[in-house]
Amino acid sequence: QVQLVESGGGLVQAGSSLKLSCAASGLTASTYGMGWFRQAPGAERDFVAAIGWGGSLTDYVDSVKGRFTIARDNAKNTVYLQMNSLKPEDTAVYYCAAKPRGPGTSRKSGDYVYWGQGTQVTVSS
Repeated sequence: QVQLVESGGGLVQAGSSLKLSCAASGLTASTYGMGWFRQAPGAERDFVAAIGWGGSLTDYVDSVKGRFTIARDNAKNTVYLQMNSLKPEDTAVYYCAAKPRGPGTSRKSGDYVYWGQGTQVTVSS
């Protein structure tokens, strides 16, 4: 049974940092591309960042470039999202997801097969 479990969310002030983790079990993370998505209240689930199999390929939505960093530790089957200089508009539930079939990245939620339950990130002004 595949499970993705996110952790590290919380309530912080604007300008603060958080590091999200996504621990995968039931799959070999090194054969999956991984992504982070977020969903604000009343909004659709949006792409945030993605990383390829080996970790050298990454992609970010423009609004988080220079502030967020995605990384992976395949030995630990874990993907991370380091979030710096947080803004109130970053407030959302953050989900990690796993994408099979190919070493690249994707911004399309439909390309991801497995999803975690999400972790809440709230940034106060």
